[in-house]
Amino acid sequence: MNSTAALDTVWRDVVATSYAALAEVVAGIRDDQWNLPTPCSEWTVTQVIQHAAGDQLAYAAALGIGAGPSYNPFAPSGTIDGSAADLVRAAVDQTAAAWATVADSTATVPTPLPHGDLPTSVAATLAALDAAVHAWDIAVATGQPSPLTDELATHLLTAARTVHAAPGSGVDAEIVEPLRQWGAYASVVEATSTGPVDDLLHYLGRTA
Repeated sequence: MNSTAALDTVWRDVVATSYAALAEVVAGIRDDQWNLPTPCSEWTVTQVIQHAAGDQLAYAAALGIGAGPSYNPFAPSGTIDGSAADLVRAAVDQTAAAWATVADSTATVPTPLPHGDLPTSVAATLAALDAAVHAWDIAVATGQPSPLTDELATHLLTAARTVHAAPGSGVDAEIVEPLRQWGAYASVVEATSTGPVDDLLHYLGRTA
């Protein structure tokens, strides 16, 4: 477990970087790539986009901005009305606006996660993690460069490994673990690491 103190001064930059990564990767998809498989084994590129956009809208709604996604992000249809780039840009812009309403002095904020309220820097970095890692999923599927850097991955992993009372049991556990048990993440990949990006991907059940 890592200390989350470092997130207090960087979370806004982490959010901005992650949201930009998702928008840029989606904008780079070719017309023949929407139905390609992704590291999210049951979802196509389009479905990952729908999921990622819906998750961000859920964070915005938890912060009091917007009504949340109009569909279940965990059951994406694979069909988008209009432009995928527009869908993602609208979602990240709305959620960025929601984070902008949060003062630096705010200790905790509500989240759409079953954990409920979380320390502000942790909650924001978890929203960023969702965007950045799905940007990586899409980049891998479509042959684009990875949007993850060592610095970004270090911050994202710090948030993911934050210990908090698990929903239901109240037993302290790393935040990702209850989500992993419910199918949001695969099991940790036991593989040789070459640095922070590998560490993050392996922890979330992905291989580089």
